[in-house]
Amino acid sequence: MGVAASVPDGGITPNTPFSCHNPLPRRWSVGSLTYSAAGLAVLFCWLLGGDFAWNVKERTIFPLAQLTLRRFDAPVWFVGLLVGSIPAAIGLLLGPSIGVKSDRHRGRWGRRIPFILIPTPFIVLAMLGLAATPNFGHWIHLHGGSHVPKESICSIASFALFWTVLELATIITNALFGGLINDVVPAAVVGRFFGLFRLVGLAVAIIFNLWLMGKADAHYQLLFAVLGLLYGAGITLMCLGVKEGEYPPPPPIPEADKAYGMLGWLLMYIQDCFSKPYYLWFFATITFGLVMFVPVNSFMVLHARSVGMSDKLFGKCQALGYFGSLLLSYPLGILADKFHPLRLGVLFTILYAAIAVIAFFFGSTVPTFFVALACHTVISGCYITGTASLAQRLLPPLRFAELASAAGVCSAIALMLVPPMLGAFVQRMGHDYSYVFLVGSVLAALGAVAHIVLLRQFQRLGGDNEYVAP
Repeated sequence: MGVAASVPDGGITPNTPFSCHNPLPRRWSVGSLTYSAAGLAVLFCWLLGGDFAWNVKERTIFPLAQLTLRRFDAPVWFVGLLVGSIPAAIGLLLGPSIGVKSDRHRGRWGRRIPFILIPTPFIVLAMLGLAATPNFGHWIHLHGGSHVPKESICSIASFALFWTVLELATIITNALFGGLINDVVPAAVVGRFFGLFRLVGLAVAIIFNLWLMGKADAHYQLLFAVLGLLYGAGITLMCLGVKEGEYPPPPPIPEADKAYGMLGWLLMYIQDCFSKPYYLWFFATITFGLVMFVPVNSFMVLHARSVGMSDKLFGKCQALGYFGSLLLSYPLGILADKFHPLRLGVLFTILYAAIAVIAFFFGSTVPTFFVALACHTVISGCYITGTASLAQRLLPPLRFAELASAAGVCSAIALMLVPPMLGAFVQRMGHDYSYVFLVGSVLAALGAVAHIVLLRQFQRLGGDNEYVAP
């Protein structure tokens, strides 16, 4: 690629103490890679191009899934199960093995890129399959004989099959996208990178919600197909453009663990990831930071319709919230580099807990729900942007994907439980979706506690200028 060269000692790594008071150097290093300003700009362009493709899928797939499943009259609990719990279960099974395998892999294309590139065709094919769901459902119903259920159920089953394939491939890619950033983006600018990363994602979200959300119900098949093809092209180009560095050999696997095969690997994984209280608090922080937005996000389209908001107005509300987050994304990246993402996490979890409980009591009309949803979007966006570099700032580089996957295991368990339980609860409450704000507020308060405890332990380990991961 021509933007990075090897350096003998590796320079700055994500585990190297970094002082926010020192000026940025003219050259930036991470691992065996070093960049000039021009090289860093080219790297950012490749990664942000891949980020655009990734956001094209991630920002649109869940609203489209909700609309499609409701078109087939899928029950609310099933929407929560398929959109929330099944992806979490897949992550629970795949995340740890993929993380460890990637950390230990040494190959011509690096240790992350092969695991991101290989699943890409399967994601594209799965999204094309989702686009053709009504056709498959009609064909199965027509040719399946007298014992085949009605056409809507056949369509739901077809959708569930392709959705599962999509999530299998997506979990592999998503588990290692952060690992690739950790390996190729210098720690001194990782907060700024994630600020730009979020800016691109929010721009995609604004475009979708402002111009496409109102048309999604009528043209969901075309959107699934086009967005899938865009994803495939963008991720492939990123993988071909980004260059990984060289890594030291992975530590040897103890003979005792080898002798026990899969059980030995599992015991080694549990010992490595869950034996230190510090990392347990890190996992709790990541988990609450993820699930506190799930209640509102899982049912926001249905909630909007329940208060009488049109899909078009809902799209405009989302676009407004995303635009506010977009304006704040790069400044928040700078703040994360200067003041640490943990401190921003404390601030935004407390703020979200307060806003969500207010929305529970007053967000039952179209105008008040509009304000509540816009605030939810802005504050959740601020939290995600401000804490996006948290793992890169706290985890040791050589075990990054392994420990990140352990955080994913904890998050997956929570995501397996929260959406279907919340869906059943909302259904029992007569489809009163205002309760999603109350649940989100409670989860945010618990998240604030986890952030504060982790911040105190971080300070005991050296803080901003002398921190070394245990």
